Amino acid sequence: MGLENGVKEMTINPALPEKTEQLYGGISATNRRITTRDLVAAKARGDRWPMITTYDALTAQLFDDAGIPVLLVGDSAAMVVQGHDTTLPITLDEMIPMVAAVVRGSSRALVVADMPFGSYQLSPEQALGSAARFVKEAGAHAVKLEGGARVRPQVSALVEAGIPVMGHIGLTPQSVNVLGGYRVQGRGSDADHIITDAKALEAAGAFAIVLEVMPAELATQITAAVNVPTIGIGAGNHTDAQVLVWQDLLGLTPPPHPRFLKPYADLRSIMTSAVREWADDVVAGQYPADDQDYV
Repeated sequence: MGLENGVKEMTINPALPEKTEQLYGGISATNRRITTRDLVAAKARGDRWPMITTYDALTAQLFDDAGIPVLLVGDSAAMVVQGHDTTLPITLDEMIPMVAAVVRGSSRALVVADMPFGSYQLSPEQALGSAARFVKEAGAHAVKLEGGARVRPQVSALVEAGIPVMGHIGLTPQSVNVLGGYRVQGRGSDADHIITDAKALEAAGAFAIVLEVMPAELATQITAAVNVPTIGIGAGNHTDAQVLVWQDLLGLTPPPHPRFLKPYADLRSIMTSAVREWADDVVAGQYPADDQDYV
């Protein structure tokens, strides 16, 4: 079918990679969404899986097609999207459109919405109100919140209301001012406290727990101590899953980088080079060329 006004019909680039049929973690979900049961079953089988952040429909579609089973719409958007120095400033109202976009852009991944600072700490009732907005307005399949035993009432309230909850302990970025910076957690006598937090989250009904920036040995102990999947970020190689911010993973963020990061691409250089090449063509009058013109 042709298009009006002389606009040429666009075709799909045949070089684009096809959608991965089998999702990572031994999970088969060609025509449905991943569920929390799939992730718990993967741990029971000993299958590991990746989780990645995303904040828009385009990257969500890309990661979904690549077979990533869990997409996290992280409050890290405050830093990598909005340009803040911490995750603290982003609001629930700002995150809801991002979550909705990721849900629209994906078809198989479980989409987890990060509860921003100030949206759940006050009470279980506040947490339920905030989480319900993520589910009703954005279509989120689960939420994530930071803290251990202190947020057990919030986790229990959400799970009882039918909202799956992912926990987050160790380095909790929303507590950066109390922690005195982005420091390794769980060394020495603090290890027992973090193990207690993990067990409290499991008892409250959390379906998975993020372990951030802690000794690898401690993360290994926690992974063995709980029956739900653990998701490491700066927590060694013996958790059930791993998560990274996509801009870090693909080399878009500038240094300094955390010790645990291994960039798998250099998008910052690639994008800078491409933009400069286009700009040079514009200045030289070489773009657009004749074959980019409409007739």
